[in-house]
Amino acid sequence: MRLAVVMDPIERIKPWKDTSFAFLLSAQARDWECWYIEPEWLFFADGRPRASCAPVRVFDRAERFHELGEKQVRDLADFDIVLQRQDPPIDLDYHYVTGLLSLAEQAGVVVANRPDAVRAANEKLLAQHFPQFCPPTLVSRSIEQLHAFAAAQGEIVVKPLDAMGGASVFKIHEDDVNAQVILEVMTRDETELVMAQRYLPEIHTGDRRILLIDGEPVDHALLRVPGEKSFRANLAAGGRGEVVPLRERDREIAAAVGPWLAERGHWFVGLDVIGDWLTEINVTSPTCAREISAACGIDVTGRMLDFLATRVTR
Repeated sequence: MRLAVVMDPIERIKPWKDTSFAFLLSAQARDWECWYIEPEWLFFADGRPRASCAPVRVFDRAERFHELGEKQVRDLADFDIVLQRQDPPIDLDYHYVTGLLSLAEQAGVVVANRPDAVRAANEKLLAQHFPQFCPPTLVSRSIEQLHAFAAAQGEIVVKPLDAMGGASVFKIHEDDVNAQVILEVMTRDETELVMAQRYLPEIHTGDRRILLIDGEPVDHALLRVPGEKSFRANLAAGGRGEVVPLRERDREIAAAVGPWLAERGHWFVGLDVIGDWLTEINVTSPTCAREISAACGIDVTGRMLDFLATRVTR
């Protein structure tokens, strides 16, 4: 198999926790041919989707963990599988990247997750297709509506629709003297949509990242617990991780949303669950595979690659 991974600059990653790096390790262990592409290296010329790309070797260590070969221009149709692992924000450039990868898919390449599906999805809004599993939620740019929602719920969490890693997430209550200014900043004076959800005190015991492969959950999740003076459990925001078995509620949520996602081409997915509530569905560059693999002795990313290999028909 010839695998290309579209990802943010590899020299900036933390290899001990980076899932894109884990995919390269798993592919390399299978003797696949591995190539590295940064999003800005993609282009279209002579009627074909192409990219500047570099062959890559990876090493499971904290330093000097990769080697890139000579950069060259390749037709994306030269690859069997392309993984899109570019991190948010989901801006206009990100949409253009999905458009170029759609052309590669049209040429017969297996692209995961499917670019049209990723372009159509918003990781904050995607969970709202299943409101029965979600906490009370408001998506609005109206400060009046957000104040009313805070008054009704007591405490709320407000977050932007296009960020990741716990960035720009605020907890507020209606009596908070900073509530008005926070909402003004978050909505850019009522010009941008934001998501507000009822604050879930269960966050202090952590939120669970549940990974789905072709709609089926991995048997263990990563429980991410906030730091002592924070309510944000994201590892990027200082949370600590602990691998735990799935609960019955986790499996109930996965059974409901997994097949629906897989049918649309979201084959590698991260569900975020706080208490009994689904809060987000991550489809752009889901993480936590390395932690789960290390704790359970399984090759999570390898399982995903094996599934994708079954979809290669050329």
